Amino acid sequence: MPVDPMLQGLVAGFAVEAQEVVQKVTMDLLELEREGLEMDALTRLYIRLGRHLHTLKGSAASLGMQDLSDIAHKLEDALAPLKAHPRKMPRSVVDILLHGLDLFLLRAQAHADGRGDALPDPAAALAQLVADAPPPDEAAAMVAASGAEAAVAAPAAPAEPVSVPDALPESADAGWRVSSWQVTSLMREVERLREVRLRVEERGRELERVAVLLAKEGLLAETAEARTALSGTARSLRTDGEETSDIVDALEDGLKAITTRPVRTILDPLQRMVRDLSRQLGKEARLSVVGAEVSLDRRLLEKLQGALVHLLRNAVDHGLELPADRERAGKHHEGALTLRVEQQGNLLYLEASDDGAGIDVEVVRRLAEQRGVVTPEETARLNENQLRDLIFRPGFSTRTDVTDTSGRGVGLDAVRASVEGLQGRIEVASTPGQGTRFMLTLPTDLGSSPVLVVRVLEQLVGLPMLAVEATQLARAESLRLGKRRAHLEYQGQLLSVVDLGARLGLRALAPPAEGQPLLIVQSGGKRVALVVDAVVGDRDLVIRPLPSEVRDVPAWQGAATLSRGELLLICRPDWLVTETVQAQVSAQRRALVVDDSLTARALHRAMLEAGGFTVHLAASGARGLDRLQSDTYDVVICDLDMEEMDGIQLIAKLRERPETASLPVILVSAHDSAVARERGLKAGADGYLSKRECAAGRLLAEVLDVMSRRGSRA
Repeated sequence: MPVDPMLQGLVAGFAVEAQEVVQKVTMDLLELEREGLEMDALTRLYIRLGRHLHTLKGSAASLGMQDLSDIAHKLEDALAPLKAHPRKMPRSVVDILLHGLDLFLLRAQAHADGRGDALPDPAAALAQLVADAPPPDEAAAMVAASGAEAAVAAPAAPAEPVSVPDALPESADAGWRVSSWQVTSLMREVERLREVRLRVEERGRELERVAVLLAKEGLLAETAEARTALSGTARSLRTDGEETSDIVDALEDGLKAITTRPVRTILDPLQRMVRDLSRQLGKEARLSVVGAEVSLDRRLLEKLQGALVHLLRNAVDHGLELPADRERAGKHHEGALTLRVEQQGNLLYLEASDDGAGIDVEVVRRLAEQRGVVTPEETARLNENQLRDLIFRPGFSTRTDVTDTSGRGVGLDAVRASVEGLQGRIEVASTPGQGTRFMLTLPTDLGSSPVLVVRVLEQLVGLPMLAVEATQLARAESLRLGKRRAHLEYQGQLLSVVDLGARLGLRALAPPAEGQPLLIVQSGGKRVALVVDAVVGDRDLVIRPLPSEVRDVPAWQGAATLSRGELLLICRPDWLVTETVQAQVSAQRRALVVDDSLTARALHRAMLEAGGFTVHLAASGARGLDRLQSDTYDVVICDLDMEEMDGIQLIAKLRERPETASLPVILVSAHDSAVARERGLKAGADGYLSKRECAAGRLLAEVLDVMSRRGSRA
């Protein structure tokens, strides 16, 4: 069956991607032939094999290559008995699967070359592969009993092993063939050049400040020539900096044009897939795409395609109701699917939603227990969100029978594995009877992004410029102050006023002062008025992902380096606009974190909040003492080495005051020596942790242990 001409341009890319997936499957098959594998290792290998085959099937079907989808489906059938009862894979089954993969690649390359309409029916070739395999043993007999061999027809010539080129074929005048690492290396050099340009701009500003300072000293004749030369040099440096900026921008734009492509190139083919699958299932659906013009790294797009295929097939198969059922529920007979794409700084937000039946958590609980995904004891401890997340577990499916679309317990599990492999995360929200939303958040690291630098107290924070809609000053006539929160009148709407300092735990919540800067920040259709102390200015910065230890801290999406080498943390706009409901203080344990490192404060806060603590932060020992004079806490976590007042000095102050003399204090330090530990404990600390131990997740356990020994609310 020939491929739709509109999709032909994507088929060649699929052939290359399929070769990579098949190579991974081949390595796993060879591993499964080995003796002595533990049961856990066998289970992981079979689960991974199932994911890869399911991805090949879904991607081929989305491009209209039903023959390839059928081959992958038959290979899934051959794998199913052994996957249900993991064991060493018999060589005969490995041979069948390897030969089937060869046939898959052979036909994929033929489609990529435009020869798909000349291909014979794959059923005969598959039958010959099975016939040529060694005599069946017990596991192969299980495969035969599953119907995999009975589903194929008369024999034909066996498929030969396939070799697919490492890159797409190109004509003589198509240009140069360049590897991805060469392009990435060049982009890194452009980033270095951008950093140099930032330093040149900073040097220019320093020269201008010196010239102004000299002018204030007087107009002596002996300094006039020096001042004139200095001013001329500053002007020339500024001009050179502007030209350098233009060159850097042109280089970056050129590299992005080479290495990126619009998201629509992978989203447009999904329209056909949704239509065909809906007709197959007797349903009606329409796919709407928002943000298809966003351009992303080609490699990221290729890796995302399989995840999107799974999400949409899942939405049509499991989410949307039949037309008659929808009309009885008061809905339009045609289901609505929406894909929304948004990029802010170095984060990509992708949302896939439907207006279907939603997720019934009780059904999820029952099926998860029936399929052995979790035990009843485990589900009894899970809240509603955790129960809903069971749909991402390997082996979970709401289908009781296996179809071409679902039922094998593979799909959302593969989506989560794919997203987490890209250092991203996936979340699900659902309302019974109204629909389901899957939210994917992924880092991108190609090129620079405009960042607005603001100041809160003494701390500089970055905000992606794309999320900042406007800036204005706080005026009494436009503010509406309530008992718990303030609102700003903005373009006929009342926006919640969010104090960035209080949101980050740097200070107590207070209404904005007259003339204080307000930023209108938007994300995901929500807007807030963000209160800051000062707007420093906008910068073009390369935003890097945070270290793995703090990557899941919800407040931060990455970090950048300023012209003088200072680290700038970039705040997540979606976190800022998300409503937070604070529990009653009396019902929660309270902790104060004192550390002059913003990264360390963020890490400690995330760990303690996960343990149910209300956490306040202080950037120095002096500020920590101020917080302790106005608030009460159950425990203090303090850095040992701080400039203004170190941890030992802070402990001495606390032990002098009767109200804090018995307050549990844990010292945290980069020093992991026995001498440093003994010094801290002798000073009166109740516990001592190295920062490496904190990063490994020891903090919460140490806090609870110390509070228990001190008799606090543990």
